[in-house]
Amino acid sequence: MVTLTAEQPVIEINGLHKAYGTLEVLKGVSISAPKGHVISLIGSSGSGKSTLLRCCNLLEDSQQGEIRFKGEPVSWKGEGHNRRPSDPAQVLRIRTNLSMVFQQFNLWAHMSILQNVMEAPLTVLRRDRAEVENAARAYLDKVGIGDKCDVYPAQLSGGQQQRAAIARGLCMEPEALLFDEPTSALDPELEQEVVRVIKDLAAEGRTMIIVTHDMKLAADVSDHVVFLHQGLIEEQGPPETLFGAPKSERLRGFLSATHAA
Repeated sequence: MVTLTAEQPVIEINGLHKAYGTLEVLKGVSISAPKGHVISLIGSSGSGKSTLLRCCNLLEDSQQGEIRFKGEPVSWKGEGHNRRPSDPAQVLRIRTNLSMVFQQFNLWAHMSILQNVMEAPLTVLRRDRAEVENAARAYLDKVGIGDKCDVYPAQLSGGQQQRAAIARGLCMEPEALLFDEPTSALDPELEQEVVRVIKDLAAEGRTMIIVTHDMKLAADVSDHVVFLHQGLIEEQGPPETLFGAPKSERLRGFLSATHAA
C-alpha cells in the first residue's frame, strides 16, 4: 500500500488517451487533484470533460497514460483498445474512494431516500447498519433534506434528488467527490439548491473534481480550472486568471458564448 504524503495528489492523471473506435476523445491529458482542492473541468460539449472524469474512477478504460490514486498507479494488462485494469480489488478500492455524482441522479426508484443513501456502505463496504443509518441521516440533514428520509425519489424535486445523490456519495466517506454536470438537468431555481451544497463542501476542504457548464460555480469554488478543447488542455490555472484574463483565443470565445447564452 502506498502511503499518502503531502506531495501526492488524491488523483493524478498523466498523458491520458481515450478513443471510441477511431474517435479520439482524449489526446494526452494530464491533471491532478491535491487533497482538499477543487478542480473544475470546463469546455464545450464533446471536449472530453465527462470522459476524463469517468476515466478517473475507471468507469471508462483508457488506451494510454497513467492514473494514480494517492500515489498508487493503476495496474493494467493489454495494450491499446485491449487495455484493462488488471487488479479487480484495486478497481473496487479506487471506486469506493471516489464517489461519483451523476447528472441524472441515478437513485433507485424502489428504495426510500434513506435506503438509497445507505445501500452502498452496507453492501460494498459491509459497515454496521446502525452506524450507516446514523451517518446517512446526518448527511441528509447536511444537504438540507433530512425530513425526506422515508419518501421515494419520484416524490422529490430534481434539486432534492440531486442533493440525495450527493448525500449518498458522502456516506461512502470518499477521498474525493466527482461531479458530472451536477446542475445541468435542473431548472435555475433548483440548480441553486445544489450549488449551495457544493459550495459548502468546498468550504469544508473536500477534494472534488467538477465537470460543469456553470462558470460562476467554477469561479466561486475552484482552486484550479482546466479548459478542455477537442481532447486537449487548451488552458488551465486559478479561476481568477482563467476567467479574468484568459490567454487563449478559444477560451475567450468559449466564455463569450457562455455569457451570451
